[in-house]
Amino acid sequence: MRKLLEFLFGKRHWLVFILCEIIAFTLLYRNNTYHRNVIFSSANTVVANFSSIYSYAASYIKLRHDNKILFERNSQLEMEVLDLQRQIQLLQAGTMSFDSIAADAHPAEYSFLTAQVVSNYLSGYSNYITIDRGAADGVEADMGVVSTHGIVGIVSTVNEHFSVVIPLLNPKSRISCKLYNTNYYGSLSWDGRDVQYAILEELPLHSEFKRGDTIVTSGYSAVFPPGIIVGTVAEFGDSDKHNFYSLKIRLATDFRGLKVVRILKSAYQQERLIVEQEARKND
Repeated sequence: MRKLLEFLFGKRHWLVFILCEIIAFTLLYRNNTYHRNVIFSSANTVVANFSSIYSYAASYIKLRHDNKILFERNSQLEMEVLDLQRQIQLLQAGTMSFDSIAADAHPAEYSFLTAQVVSNYLSGYSNYITIDRGAADGVEADMGVVSTHGIVGIVSTVNEHFSVVIPLLNPKSRISCKLYNTNYYGSLSWDGRDVQYAILEELPLHSEFKRGDTIVTSGYSAVFPPGIIVGTVAEFGDSDKHNFYSLKIRLATDFRGLKVVRILKSAYQQERLIVEQEARKND
């Protein structure tokens, strides 16, 4: 208390000055209409500016939540499009009728789960990505992972709350891909050089394409449905293998800027893998 009194006594001149200013402004505000209006208008302007700044800050903070909702909605729509494409292909093949589609009680083959990228190791040759979803969320090994722009990779290792994804940018990764709107397909892998490009091999020499053509998943594996974008043709030449092209593909996914991904869950993946493994045993 003593130190407080000493501080106030030492600053008494400033305290008296501030008190006089308050009294002067009070008298000016009460006894002069013009100055009262000026002060009132200025106060309203200051309050409005603060309200605008607060509103902008609140909108910015909410933007992350809104982006997550939009991302999930976009993912849901993409899954619906893929399911419709599958049904159209069956119709075109004459194996399904519109009545059977309407009566189909089976769930869509693929569903999705969003995840945040918590670690993105792209500094070496054997790159990997860690996401914040694990077995507790229903994630299993060999599930496909995509971004809003295209393919990312395949889940490799899973624990309770985290999973490691082997991306396209890893020599262990090989994805079956094809030219969009054709049946010409090949195997996509990474040569370890540039994170923006991969190599599509084993594409037949009689296939027709040009630079800029779109490359999508073929659907010939239990991991990815057909039609998910992978990238575009950047360059091409003859492969070391006879009668095949080797295409340099510019990847659609920006791996260095990857923040949010989707994990694809196939309702029939395990069933398909089991029957394929049984078939190999009989070879």
